[in-house]
Amino acid sequence: MKIILYASIALIAVSFFILVVYLARTLTILQEALRRLTAAIDHMDKEVQSIGAETTQLLKKTNALADGVQKKVEGLNSLVHAVSDVSSTVQSFNRSLQQISASVTKQVETHQEKVVKIMQWGNAFVEIWEKWKERRQKKMKEVMLDGKK
Repeated sequence: MKIILYASIALIAVSFFILVVYLARTLTILQEALRRLTAAIDHMDKEVQSIGAETTQLLKKTNALADGVQKKVEGLNSLVHAVSDVSSTVQSFNRSLQQISASVTKQVETHQEKVVKIMQWGNAFVEIWEKWKERRQKKMKEVMLDGKK
């Protein structure tokens, strides 16, 4: 019975030894995994800080660009208002020209006979003027020819 007792104690001791070896091996693997995890976290922390700095710079540039775009949009708004004012002015001028044209057309229709008579008198005056010029030139030629003789 002592043999069974010693065998049992030996078996328990061997089992405990195997358990201790297995736990030591598991703890070593866990320690290595934790070391790698810590290194990865440190690396990720540095990357996040780097990305944070780049993001801050990018945000500053974006804000500056947005400010520039805002100023240009405000400038364009004043240009659009100016073009709108010019358009209104042109429309007003166009209406005025149409009214003047209608008024002139009405006046011409009202005084059409008078205008025709004035045109006839004007043509007659031009014909008389041309004939007078021709006679004057003939007289000048005659005077010059008589003066040379």
